[in-house]
Order: sequence, then structure tokens, then C-alpha cells
Amino acid sequence: MEKSFSQNVDWSSPETKRLIKEKAQLEERLKLFEELQHKFSELKEWFELYKAEPELEILKGFLEELKDFEQEFLEKETTILLSGEYDQSSAILSIHAGTGGTDAQDFAYMLLRMYVRWAEKRGYNVKVVDALPGEEAGIKSATILVEGPWAYGKLKGEKGVHRLIRISPFDANARRHTSFASVTVIPEIEEEVEVEIRPEDLRIETMRASGHGGQHVNKTETAVRITHLPTGIVVACQNERSQYLNKMTALKILKSKLYQLQKQKLEEKKEELIGEKRDISWGNQIRSYILHPYKVVKDHRTQFEAFKVDEVLDGEIDDFIREYLLWSCEANKREPNHEKRKA
Repeated sequence: MEKSFSQNVDWSSPETKRLIKEKAQLEERLKLFEELQHKFSELKEWFELYKAEPELEILKGFLEELKDFEQEFLEKETTILLSGEYDQSSAILSIHAGTGGTDAQDFAYMLLRMYVRWAEKRGYNVKVVDALPGEEAGIKSATILVEGPWAYGKLKGEKGVHRLIRISPFDANARRHTSFASVTVIPEIEEEVEVEIRPEDLRIETMRASGHGGQHVNKTETAVRITHLPTGIVVACQNERSQYLNKMTALKILKSKLYQLQKQKLEEKKEELIGEKRDISWGNQIRSYILHPYKVVKDHRTQFEAFKVDEVLDGEIDDFIREYLLWSCEANKREPNHEKRKA
């Protein structure tokens, strides 16, 4: 790759830009390995020192270094596992309330808060691009843009149906309710990726940006809704301060959705040719959040469980992200046995 860059190349071509991006990803991976190798060497020195002088203070120092190494390894492991074409991209995450009425809309808001909290804690820039408030509580739907490196790679495993089981706070008889919400995650497509969007294929509408419960927070029509007529895809944006910026953000998201649709059609064509058919029925939830009669969050793909439910709903989902990436790697290697892990 270095040799190809040393020759005469067209730096503006999409292929060159792709190679530059791939080179940067490989360099970052190499850096992560080197950092872990250096940390391991330091740990080994502590161990050798303790073998030579088995004193309590040296043992304490070794155990502290071991704990730091374990934490650093887990953090870097997640990034090392990311190898998809768009894993390094920003992410566009959408949540839609499903069956369950007000409870489902409240659950959709709980998921929205969970992802926003996760992103903010990890230093990502988060924009709530659009949100449709629920009639009594929560949201019917919402879309957020999580900007920063590896956002898509880390969040892609959140795509699917999520299930909540709890005593409903909206039920006067305090009965247990089950509600659902679906999550979709797509990468933000960069400018150099070509996706044809013809002006005549768009219906652009403007409206007032509204707050929760329908309260108007802007007296001018700054919110924008764009409908792509050939596909029926609708994108709305109301978080920016001007109509122009909302339109640009909406077009950016539309471009990503159209690109994802193109890829999806190719995948469906491949599945048709090789006779595969994936079941995408509503009952196939990827994760359950159980708050009654006991508390646990369980991922049904990896079998990973976490019992600190409040922490998970407050954005602590790194363990689920890492377990999904490990499970996905194992699945790609056709090693179906994945031992149950607990937190």
C-alpha cells in the first residue's frame, strides 16, 4: 500500500480516497497492538521483579498494573474487532415504538436516552435529528446522528427488535406489560460515495420545529421533511437553527438511507440466488430488558446477561457491544458454540 502511494496517483479519485482511509485504519490497528505489547512488557517486568523480590508492595504494584492492563485490553479489543467497510463511520440510529401502546412509546424514549448517554460518555457528538413525541409519554420515533470514529461499528449490533417487560407505570391495576421497540443503525455515508438523488424525485416540505408534547419552540418554519418519491423514504430534521442546515442534514441522512437500501437489495438478491431467507418477524427480539419479576438484560444472540439494569439503561452497554462483536467474529468463522457469559 505504501508503494502504491509513492507512485503517481490521482489523489482526488474515489479509489485513492478509499485506500487512504483503509491505510489509516490499518495504522490505527497497528498502533493499538503496539500499545498493548508495550503495556504487557511492563506487566512482565513487574512480575519478574516480584519473583526476584517477593514483597507486598511489589505485589500491590503488579496487581494494579494487571488491573489497568485488563481494562485497557477490553477497551482496545472492541476497536480491534471492527473490520467492516464502514465501521469507522459516524452512525445514524433510529428508534420506533412498536406494540405496547404508551408503554412502548415510553420504552422507545428509554432506549433513546440509553444511546444518547452511551455516546456522550464516550465523547461522541450527538444530534437528535428528529423526534416524534408520544401521545401520553415517551416518543413514537426518533433519529439521532452519532458523530465520531467507530460509532457505526460499535452501534451496528444494536439493530433489531428490543423487548421490555415490567410493571406498567401507566396501568392503574399495576399489571405486568410487554412492549417492543425497533432500532435501525446505518453508517453516515461520506461525500465521495456516489448516490444519485435527482431533484425531481424529492418532495420537500417545511414546518415549525416542535418540542415534546407538540409545543412550538420556533415561530418560523425551520423544520424540513424530505420524501424520496421513488422509494417512499421520508427523512425529517428539526434540530438545526436554520431551514437550510436542516435541509442539508436531511439530505445527508437520505443519502445514507438510499445507499443502505442499494446494499440491502444486493444482499437480498444474493440470498435469493443461494436459497437463504432470513426471518425478520417482530417476535425475533435481539435483547430483552426484564424489570419484573427479576431484573436482567439479556442479549438473545450472544446469551450475554447483565444484572445491573439501571446502569445499562443509563448507557453502560459496552459489554453488550463487545460480546456482539466477539459473537459476530465467531459466527463468521462458523463456530456456533458461544458460551454464556454474565456480568
